[in-house]
Amino acid sequence: MRTGLMLIATLFASLLALPVGAQPGPGMGGGMGGPGMMQGAGPRAARDCAQTPNPAACQARRDARMQAVEACRGKAGPERRQCMREQGPAYDCAKSPNPQRCAERRQAVQAVQGCKGQAGMAMRRCLQQPRSPGECAGAVDPQRCELHQKARAACQDKVGPEHKACLYEQLKLK
Repeated sequence: MRTGLMLIATLFASLLALPVGAQPGPGMGGGMGGPGMMQGAGPRAARDCAQTPNPAACQARRDARMQAVEACRGKAGPERRQCMREQGPAYDCAKSPNPQRCAERRQAVQAVQGCKGQAGMAMRRCLQQPRSPGECAGAVDPQRCELHQKARAACQDKVGPEHKACLYEQLKLK
């Protein structure tokens, strides 16, 4: 009886200790966080340009990035991001997998830069200004671009759900 009681007590004690022993310790990784979660986080190792499909382009990107990092040293936060963006190399849309989409995105970025310093409704109105007819000629679908310009012009005085409903009605009729 005494050995049976000892056996049960030992089994019970080992079952209680099992969850504690299963927990990862510091530096052991672990799934959902804890002290070891950020272990190993930091700058990634540099990629070996010799193993890339285009080693010359890889090295050129690396050199341009290093120049941008040097130029933006001492800046932090949004100021650093802006500096890095300005120092970065100009991307050639002709080499892009989708050159039209690249060019449209570049135009959108330029439009946002043109409306810099505005906020709220003023920013929205600035961004929704109709493009000149020449800009629609370079769009993927020039007729659709012109249709959207007309709808924006017709609904420019409305805000929020009214604006959305107006645009929907303008575009549905065509």
